[in-house]
Amino acid sequence: MKRLKKLGIIITSLILIGAGSIFAINYHVKAYANPYVKNINELPNADAILVLGAYVYPDGRVSDMLRDRLETSIEAYREEKAPKVIVSGDHGRQDYDEVNTMKQYLLNQNLKNENVFMDHAGFSTYESLYRAKEIFKVNKLIIVTQDYHLSRAVYIARKMGIEAYGIAADKMSYGDTKKYKIREVLARNKDFINANILKPRPTYLGDEIPITADGRLTNDK
Repeated sequence: MKRLKKLGIIITSLILIGAGSIFAINYHVKAYANPYVKNINELPNADAILVLGAYVYPDGRVSDMLRDRLETSIEAYREEKAPKVIVSGDHGRQDYDEVNTMKQYLLNQNLKNENVFMDHAGFSTYESLYRAKEIFKVNKLIIVTQDYHLSRAVYIARKMGIEAYGIAADKMSYGDTKKYKIREVLARNKDFINANILKPRPTYLGDEIPITADGRLTNDK
């Protein structure tokens, strides 16, 4: 019985330590990134605006979250916060294409083709930011996504050496926000480890296409 009791104490202690570490890292990531999250008037000028991808429907419509990210990027672009926009998302299959849909949305709002770059292999937040630095050679970046996601994106970027700022794209309430916020706690822990310890390479790299070049170089259609 004494051995079982001792084992129970050890297991309970390990669980508490693990849970404490998870919430400590979560708090650290948010606190680190918070000073760099701005409203549109406070944003400094940057090399580019990065729009992180989200779901696109089979008929080509963008989800509410993605529409609001794109609309926020348009606002920042028109305020001349950056001369270029990068749309980064999942284009890993022929039957699913976030980035061309995102770019077409921006072109329909009269952004210039040459000023919109597509990152076809932005399969995760970490990979999108890694590729922004290594493929597009961005040094100063404005990241656009929803508030729940923003601190992690800014944290990763700054740990990679990008002078990153974030702007929240929340223009409405989203049905699954609670689920996203819970999942984000674990995602912050994962990317804390990726950004500081593991530093994995993305699924794909490829040739450099500097953000100072022409966005049409990223077109595949």
